[in-house]
Amino acid sequence: MEASKWRSRKFLAAGTALGAALMCAAVAGMQFSDSRPFCSVCHVMGGAALTQSQSPHARLACNDCHAPHNLAAKLPFKAREGLRDFMANMQGQEVPVQARLETRDVVNANCIACHQISTEDVMMAKPYCVDCHRGVAHQKKQPVSFREAADE
Repeated sequence: MEASKWRSRKFLAAGTALGAALMCAAVAGMQFSDSRPFCSVCHVMGGAALTQSQSPHARLACNDCHAPHNLAAKLPFKAREGLRDFMANMQGQEVPVQARLETRDVVNANCIACHQISTEDVMMAKPYCVDCHRGVAHQKKQPVSFREAADE
């Protein structure tokens, strides 16, 4: 009887350790696959990664802006958009993939969430923050004479 209890406890301990290790690996994989080094391995994202690294948002991971923060919404979104980016890369597209409406909605919600204090009293003239602040996350500041829209 004692041997079977000991065996059960060993299986339980091994299962718990394996589950914890898999959870840590999943978290590490999710964090790495959100990062600029991961995203920039595709040639279609190279320019976006370079300009983001020189922007005021350089400390952020790509998916801090480009994916939902809620894990239940993030996983299917990330799988779908990652596949779309992968296919664009395999087809040899030369420029970053254009954001779909759903992605623009996610980015806009993330802008507002992170900049909530500074946007509380803002009456938006256009539907998306990036309609006016288009170069903030992906290019160096340009002289006023070269700007197409506000940088800040």
